[in-house]
Amino acid sequence: MKTLADWLAHAEHLHAKNIELGLERVRAVAERMGLAFACPVITVAGTNGKGSTCAMLESILTEAGYRTGVYSSPHLVHFEERLRIGGEIVAAERLPTYFEAVERARSETSLTYFEFTTLALFACMIDAGVEVAILEVGLGGRLDAVNIIDTDCAILTSIDLDHMDFLGPDRERIGFEKAGIMRPGKPAIVSDPMPPASVVAHAEAIGAELWLSGRDFNVSGDPQQWSWAGRGRRYAGLAYPALRGANQLVNAAGVLAALEALRPRLPVTAQAIRVGLSLVELPGRFQIVPGQPALVLDVAHNPHAVAALTENLDAMGFYPVTHAVFGVMADKELGPILDRIGPLVDRWYFTDLPTPRAARAVDLEAAWKARNRRPEVTASTHADPMAALQAAVDAADPADRIVVFGSFFTVGGVLEHGIPRLQAKHLQPGA
Repeated sequence: MKTLADWLAHAEHLHAKNIELGLERVRAVAERMGLAFACPVITVAGTNGKGSTCAMLESILTEAGYRTGVYSSPHLVHFEERLRIGGEIVAAERLPTYFEAVERARSETSLTYFEFTTLALFACMIDAGVEVAILEVGLGGRLDAVNIIDTDCAILTSIDLDHMDFLGPDRERIGFEKAGIMRPGKPAIVSDPMPPASVVAHAEAIGAELWLSGRDFNVSGDPQQWSWAGRGRRYAGLAYPALRGANQLVNAAGVLAALEALRPRLPVTAQAIRVGLSLVELPGRFQIVPGQPALVLDVAHNPHAVAALTENLDAMGFYPVTHAVFGVMADKELGPILDRIGPLVDRWYFTDLPTPRAARAVDLEAAWKARNRRPEVTASTHADPMAALQAAVDAADPADRIVVFGSFFTVGGVLEHGIPRLQAKHLQPGA
């Protein structure tokens, strides 16, 4: 029998393109497989904040006693991270059966890697008998493979410029694509405090039950606690979510709105909300790893996410030197990324990544040099993220911090053998 690695290699060669948006092919195979969820489905789309939103929903609903299934992409280290059942990553050995089912059903139909693997993981989740399915959209919404499933509640997180080759040149067009996960008569939660007009127009055109931040729900808070108020319900004195960063309150507000909208089908207690938010975990989202130097891991890879990362780094306080390990896909807008975080970075370590879609480290360095106006800042290039991290550790003092950010491949590359615990060289025994 083929292993998971065998099936993933097979899936990579089924289609001429890495990405081909459209639902006809994948929907036909899903129908032949008889894929259908018997439980409530929550679908999450957006530019940034999707993973955090899914993790908060999972944590709260698990605390409320539901058996959850969460589908997300991409993964950091291991493919099986894309499916969590009952809060646990699915075992790799469980998956080949479902890949085989997709292969049988597809016949001569050509599927992309994403489409093939999405169908397999959906089949596994359905087979596991989950009581609520949380589905994270891969790219866009309207034409993404995840959208073959009719959602019971759509959540749109922040909407900004990313994947413009596929989704359109501005927020209005991108917002319309992401709003494609909405369904008539079903709740549509918009976490983005300033959504594109296209999102609201689409929700109204199809008759979705629209919940807008600032109109149907809002948040308030002080440094110790925060409150949420929605349609006829209020939660006061909440602890801040365990996921770090000011932007997480925007995500949490949308999560509570979704749970309120779904209350008739998925009731949760105030205690489940409090505990769920306090326990939520998600690697690579402003993840601070204690050590000397401190290590920050963040999959921020577009200008909007990097702006949030920069604000969060600012709030950490003073560090003598900030070292940045950075690798990213070639289609990203480098200028705004480098301009936004550049003032905080004293030493750059640009890295190659193990995918042909990535920008080369030498090209990242050249783009940085063309914009750099601080002669004291240094840069170097490295073959992979671990080599870049090691160079940063070798150069760092104990009081410094190292920020690893950019692509999932960048953060995943330094997590490949577990979470690094850093010790600056002159703290090590015998140094």
